[in-house]
Amino acid sequence: MLDRNQVLPYAIADLAQRAGATTAVLDVTGPTVTYAELHDTILGWAAAYRRAGIDEGQTVVTMLPNSLEAYYAWLGVAWLRAIEVPANNMYLGTMLKYLVENSEAETVLLASRFVDRLAAVSADLPRLKRVIVPDATAADPLPDLPCEVIRGDEFLGGVEPATDLEGPSHRDTMAIIYTSGTTGPSKGVLVPWAELYWFSTGMPDDMTSPGDRYYSPYPAFHISGKAALYVTALSEATLVIREMFSATEFWDDVRKHNITVLALLGPLMSILMQMPERDDDADNAVHSVGGGPIIPEIEEFKRRFGIPRHTTGFGMTETGIPITAGWNPPNFRTCGRPREGRPGYEIRVVDEHGEPVRPGEVGELIVRCSEPWCMNLGYWKMPDKTAEAWRHGWFHTGDAFKVDDDGWLYFVDRIKDAIRRRGENISSFEVEAHINQHPAVQESAAVGVPSDLGEDDVKISVVVKPTEELTGEELIEFLIPRMPRFMVPRYVEIVTELPKTEATFRTQKVRLREQALNDNTWDREQAGISLPKE
Repeated sequence: MLDRNQVLPYAIADLAQRAGATTAVLDVTGPTVTYAELHDTILGWAAAYRRAGIDEGQTVVTMLPNSLEAYYAWLGVAWLRAIEVPANNMYLGTMLKYLVENSEAETVLLASRFVDRLAAVSADLPRLKRVIVPDATAADPLPDLPCEVIRGDEFLGGVEPATDLEGPSHRDTMAIIYTSGTTGPSKGVLVPWAELYWFSTGMPDDMTSPGDRYYSPYPAFHISGKAALYVTALSEATLVIREMFSATEFWDDVRKHNITVLALLGPLMSILMQMPERDDDADNAVHSVGGGPIIPEIEEFKRRFGIPRHTTGFGMTETGIPITAGWNPPNFRTCGRPREGRPGYEIRVVDEHGEPVRPGEVGELIVRCSEPWCMNLGYWKMPDKTAEAWRHGWFHTGDAFKVDDDGWLYFVDRIKDAIRRRGENISSFEVEAHINQHPAVQESAAVGVPSDLGEDDVKISVVVKPTEELTGEELIEFLIPRMPRFMVPRYVEIVTELPKTEATFRTQKVRLREQALNDNTWDREQAGISLPKE
């Protein structure tokens, strides 16, 4: 059983006593907070939530830029044993409405810059009782909302840190994190605190130590962003954040703030490698970089930027990190080996009947764990999806893997039709739902195609109604104000029909991936159409 002092809110409380003057989080734009200040502020937010009417077990949707406030909002909810539902900052329209409605939230806390998005769908949210806007004052105009609106001065004014709260146990749900649906809407993953702990300890033990400065480009609405604070708290280190990843500012941040540990997705490594070389590229204090997938140029990346070691692994919101590679794995393609120690993760690569395949053969990765609470508790309000994923006592990842004779595991492809673009999991179902709202569209199919930066770009194949006409540019201009920026397709192909199976008439996406970037495919980037930042 996980010791209670290792549950993040209690770990921070312990640090507030033992190492209160140590910097906990540093925002590169200026704000900084020590562990003592972090703990007191979180308890102040907990008191403010309680005064506003939040109670144990309730869901609270949050939508905040990556900032200190994003961590206050999450952990303040946690002390009440309520459940945060973090919304991706790019959500708007039907996706934002779905998340608030599906999570059964009566309370939404969001930054003032996002209030217009909520206002646009609020009439269809009858359960919504209150909206908290912590960065708005009484003098700031806000759009009309059909519920109570609490501005920051009213929300936080006059509160004292709560000192009578039980706080969460390792079994409690730390958040409902919505992840990509593949044949339906996004699923809310119930992530317990124990899983986040084991997620945060999935890299080598000596990656982060007291005094280290850990630079994370991951937002607090992602499990990786939440784990970043956990990693640093467990190590008495400092988390350094920026609202959004910036390739032009990245190494200046690293040098200015004496960063020693980096967490980078493969596409971010590729972006940094494509930046013009500088004489001071290797002038930094970084001793470790971790992330995945690892780029083929990893050794060149390390030489160029003066980084002695790297590590990788495989993880999901549902599983934590059951596969780890240690320092400097034998090749860039492997994710690692099954994680050993406590807890013990068991890994299999199986065929469609759940039987293990031979080394070198491709099958589905399935996972289970020796301890309770170290993996997901299921999908919120989706018992059928939970039962489908948890079969025969194993969690079925939906990802195709193979294993070699030495036990090294290799990611091959996604069995499901999710698309992954620059760290974001994208539901092809939800992309298609947005496309199909265009009055000229008869039907559509979205697939991932290889990106120059690694992972995927989004391509959409569209069948236009017989009496209508539509160009790629017209479709993209229609989509930009209606869907999250990371989901907007790069490629569009107008087709006469989609390939279908004879028996079930399902779209055969495997055929759409064959020669996907053909002469009939229109490229948004080549056409010079840029996307807004938000």
